[in-house]
Amino acid sequence: MPSSKGTTFDIDKIRAETPGCGHVLHFNNAGAGLMPSPVVDTVTAHLKLEAEIGGYEAADATKTAFENTYSALAKFLNCTTGEIALMENATVAWQAAFYGLAQNFKPGDRILTAEAEYASNYIAYLQMAERTGVTIEAVPSLETGELDVDALENMIDERVKLIAITHVPTNGGLVNPAVEIGRVARAANIPYLLDACQAAGQVPLDVEAIGCDMLSATGRKYLRGPRGTGFLYVRQDFLDNVPPPMLDLHGAQWTARDGYTARTDARKFENWEYYVAGQIGLGVAVDYLLALGQDVTCARIGDLSTMLRQGLADIPDITLHDIGRQKGGIVSFSNPVMDPGALKLKLREKGINCSTSSVSSTRLDMEGRGLEMVNRASVHYYNTEDEVQRFCASVAGLIA
Repeated sequence: MPSSKGTTFDIDKIRAETPGCGHVLHFNNAGAGLMPSPVVDTVTAHLKLEAEIGGYEAADATKTAFENTYSALAKFLNCTTGEIALMENATVAWQAAFYGLAQNFKPGDRILTAEAEYASNYIAYLQMAERTGVTIEAVPSLETGELDVDALENMIDERVKLIAITHVPTNGGLVNPAVEIGRVARAANIPYLLDACQAAGQVPLDVEAIGCDMLSATGRKYLRGPRGTGFLYVRQDFLDNVPPPMLDLHGAQWTARDGYTARTDARKFENWEYYVAGQIGLGVAVDYLLALGQDVTCARIGDLSTMLRQGLADIPDITLHDIGRQKGGIVSFSNPVMDPGALKLKLREKGINCSTSSVSSTRLDMEGRGLEMVNRASVHYYNTEDEVQRFCASVAGLIA
């Protein structure tokens, strides 16, 4: 990642606009980032409006703000608004794309994925293997940890019906080479589904550069949006290849007693009922990030995570478990004596948030590395160098 040194970045203003910074040291951004005040104010104002005039009426009154979320996401991903669907979360978004494609799977078809694939996705692959006879194959990783693009290319044949990759896995610091994977997928004309749940807001995303056909993400993590929000991108000229796994009167119109007409844009994957306040808040969160500049924010995340890794590495009896030539803002570590869950709770007692990640979340990767559970500390651009030092000092004190 490029360095954030030398850039204009008003950290005091950003932290003043982040109420949570006054209450906790928050290193659980891979779980949910702290929302900035404009997002909080937008969501609460809409909920208040719903209470005052009614939910449908409030939606009608704020339609422009709601539509802005499509525009903000289109700018964020470098796509068109017609290629965006607003979803309840990243899982629903990913499943809409995957299960839409899976309707055409048959015995002998192959899914290529990564060794660091996330559990929810892999469970879906296993379900489709039971239903259709499709096979699941994990592309080997390089010694440095990221997916081996040459190995991926060598695995391609006419039976490969999907390349599905988690861009930034749940732990390990890894950032998979999404653009290089996209080049292989495009050259072979194979559908490419990118899980960007933890990438969105942490690393720059440009769907034209990546070359993915579909991309799913959440609002609550590095975009700093509300929980219960997510989105799906589907490339315009790929939309006809992905029939929605379900339709309702939002994604389609009942045009005859025995017929319906589906939408022709990505909103065919949506359904009627929305968390309107949250989706409007998501648009405000994306606008907030775009105003700061992704080059600056992503570089700062990189700088802080590098500092955190160095600080933890200096602590006796702490082992880092990060992999990959390119590393993001998620830092994984463990201590041979203290259980990761116990350390997480002891840090929380000190007003410090972090998380844990277990083998059940990314079994292929963690089993391959002999890991059962690790602590996971994930920084954001609103964190500070002082917080990194305090975190490391607290960890050192607790395991001493």
